[in-house]
Parts: sequence; C-alpha cells; structure tokens
Amino acid sequence: MIYTVTFNPALDYIVRLDKFTAGAINRVTYENVLGGGKGINVSIVLSNLGQKSTALGFVAGFTGEEIKRQLLEHNVQSDFVQLPKGFTRINVKVKAEVETEINGQGPDISEAKREELFAQLEKLGEGDTLVLSGSVPKTLPDDMYQQVLSRLQDKKIRIVVDAEKGLLLKVLQYKPWLIKPNNHELGDMFGVKLKSNEEIIEYAKKLQDMGAQNVLISMAGDGAILLTAEGQSYFSPAPKGTLVNSIGAGDSMVAGFITGYVESNGDYKKAFHMGVATGSASAFSENLATRPEVEALLKTIE
Repeated sequence: MIYTVTFNPALDYIVRLDKFTAGAINRVTYENVLGGGKGINVSIVLSNLGQKSTALGFVAGFTGEEIKRQLLEHNVQSDFVQLPKGFTRINVKVKAEVETEINGQGPDISEAKREELFAQLEKLGEGDTLVLSGSVPKTLPDDMYQQVLSRLQDKKIRIVVDAEKGLLLKVLQYKPWLIKPNNHELGDMFGVKLKSNEEIIEYAKKLQDMGAQNVLISMAGDGAILLTAEGQSYFSPAPKGTLVNSIGAGDSMVAGFITGYVESNGDYKKAFHMGVATGSASAFSENLATRPEVEALLKTIE
C-alpha cells in the first residue's frame, strides 16, 4: 500500500487577475479552491494514474473537512488525525503580472496528536511505500522527519522524501528509497551553482554517499536526471508543451515515478520516464495530471 503524509495541508484559493494593484479593489478573472499540500497532491495524482493510496497527516475545522471531501471526489482514501481546535490553513495564490502567495499558519498540533500519527505509521510494514513531503508547521518539532524515519528504519518500507534542504539532509542517514530535490535545491545543499548535467550528477552522487538510495532531480524546462541505487544514471529532456501551472508538478513527478516503478515491477528507467511525463502533464494543465495526458507525453519521451 502507498501512504502519503502531509504535515501542513491547506486549502489553496487560486485567483487570476489581469493586473494586481495593492491598496485597491481587484477583480479576479478566474478562481478555484483546491485541497493542497505536497502529500495530498501526490495522492490525487496516484489516484488519477490508477494507484490506491491513503492520505495521512493533520486536519482541523471546516477547511479540513473540505480537503477530505475533495479527496473522496478523487477516490483517495484518507485517515487524517483530527485536531480539536482551529482550522486547516488557507493559502492564497495570486496570479497576475507576477505570482504572489499568502500562506496561512495552520492549527496547533499537540504531542498527543503527534503520537496518534506515529501509531498509524507503526502499522506500516514490508512492501509499503511512504511519501513524506512538504513543510513542517511551527507547532511540530523541526526534527519531525527524523523522528518518523528513525521509528520506521527497520520495517523495510520504501520511503520517499521530498522536502527542503534542512529537512532532507538530516534524514539521509536513514537511507530513504527516493529523494527528489530540484537542481537549484541540490546546489543550495552544497553552496554551489550547478551549471551542467555533469555537475548535477556529481553532487547527486554526494547525496547517495550520504545515504540516499535513488536521487531524482527535476530541472523544470531542462528536463530531469535520475541516479539509481544500482549505479545507473538517466537523463530526459522536458517534453514540449506550454507551461500553465507549475504548482504540483514536482509532486506529480513523484507520483508518476512510484506508479511507473510499481507497474513495471521495479524498472527504474520506466519509472523515471513515467515521472517526467507526469510532472510535465501537470505543468501543462490547469489541474493535476490525468492518465490520458500522461500517456500522450510518455510516447514522446520513450
């Protein structure tokens, strides 16, 4: 079974305007309300690709209920820890001449509620896949990722980590099955600016030396690179298309990689191509990638 964890989910209120003027009334030309958070995005795309998953994490209030409702619409099972006070945060995404984001704080999460999540994760076993992705709210300890991986390190679970450098580097000692930094994040981890695929591969190998098994590096319009636990490396240019919405593209790549890996019985090359096609399909669409969109792009990659 595949499980995703979103520590700090959100309802994303997405608006488009021809022009944004501070201090004035602005009229939107498009609006939508979507359940957000990296793990939630992964679960939705997995469902779109025909894979079952269970979304875990913390929710509260009316916004938390809306996230659960939307997941059900996408045929995604959820088993969130319900918080008694507050509400799941609301993030405002303003798309005008430039993109502006206003992100909410999220509810308080007590130690008792943390233990509820740990109890859920303790039930996972050999053959399961766990995706940990996204930020950690201020009401959780900053070593939350480490706590999860340390508790699960002997369970033979495939663990995927997609998080910012401070969270990611600290968990490499637990040998996660897959990590997915982008090329800029990879450079930031080592204080360098990476200018070529050869340099990206060189520093991705350093992450493997630190414990990561498979390293998937997204490079936006420049494509992607995969270094496998078996010592292989693959490069794919980005499929051709028009960028519509970059939100969720990286999460979609993770979902596509997992789907390709499962469907091919462990073929990393096919998993990589599926990941690239799925990430691009989301980037070229208003919403998260669907199976027909992915299949169309997959033909251009393979």
